[in-house]
Amino acid sequence: MMKAIVCRQYGGFENLAFESMPEPTPAAGSIRIRVESIGVNFPDALLVRGLYQAKPDTPFIPGIECAGIVDAVGENAAPFQVGQRVVAMSPEFGSYAELVAVPASHAYPIPESLDINTAGALLCAHGTAYHALKQRASLKAGETLLVTGAAGGTGLAAVQLGHAFGARVIAVCSSAKKGQTAKQHGADTVIDTSKEDLRDAIRHHTNGLGADVIFDPVGGEMATTLSRSVAWNGRWLVIGFAAGGIPEVPLNLPLVKGYSIVGVFWGNFCAREPDLARANHQSLFEMAASGRISPHIHGIMPLADATRALEMIEGREVHGKVLLKPSPD
Repeated sequence: MMKAIVCRQYGGFENLAFESMPEPTPAAGSIRIRVESIGVNFPDALLVRGLYQAKPDTPFIPGIECAGIVDAVGENAAPFQVGQRVVAMSPEFGSYAELVAVPASHAYPIPESLDINTAGALLCAHGTAYHALKQRASLKAGETLLVTGAAGGTGLAAVQLGHAFGARVIAVCSSAKKGQTAKQHGADTVIDTSKEDLRDAIRHHTNGLGADVIFDPVGGEMATTLSRSVAWNGRWLVIGFAAGGIPEVPLNLPLVKGYSIVGVFWGNFCAREPDLARANHQSLFEMAASGRISPHIHGIMPLADATRALEMIEGREVHGKVLLKPSPD
């Protein structure tokens, strides 16, 4: 048996329990990981509340990413070996546990130069941002990148990567403290929505032209302003809806302003284009190893405190990533 966070009923986080569950057995083409670090992500909260795109049968173990040590290898799961350090995404969820089985195609060896927490903080948020900016937006050096929710996990990853790719980064944050975090990680300009009108500030900082690329994991009412703030030939990346509301966009605006609205779903991308996803993640590891990016770890908490971690994510208290550990160091 192993310890895990278990959701037995969709709804509030009070439905989560820290309890014993049977250990998974790796099927053919899969590996089992003894988990050492678990990334907590906003989709985890949506999943537990029954608001995510997927809805597994209850009971289930949440979690979509982790890092750890290969514990067992199923048939045809080469080149992985027992004892190897890996970071992985779990397409069937289950990473909020001491052990998780994942397809070998969704696991990546951790370079020796990276510690396991850094590697564990790179996969989902930075993987999403990298895919969004590289494949979906084709962001170019010198372009203006506007990032909403810029101190959150995915937003801060986009700030770091946009800076590394040579873009001029405008970070949209809801407080001065969050703006400071974004500045420390590569933002050239910060818009504090608690003090500034968003539309006026975007006009000012883009000389009235709008942003070439908007990276938007927030959605909600902010989208009304964003729909009028994209530059000619711009790309508005729809990452998610942390504000809760799914906005409706007047399609005459992209028509007359000549911009594109582009959806980004990292999980589907990894499943449909695994070779490109693997190349992306290898690039991220190399960038982290060379110091070009460095995931900001807000805090590390015991796995048993997963409910509190999800409350922090949902309440937008987290700057960067919060990690869970199944057992103390």
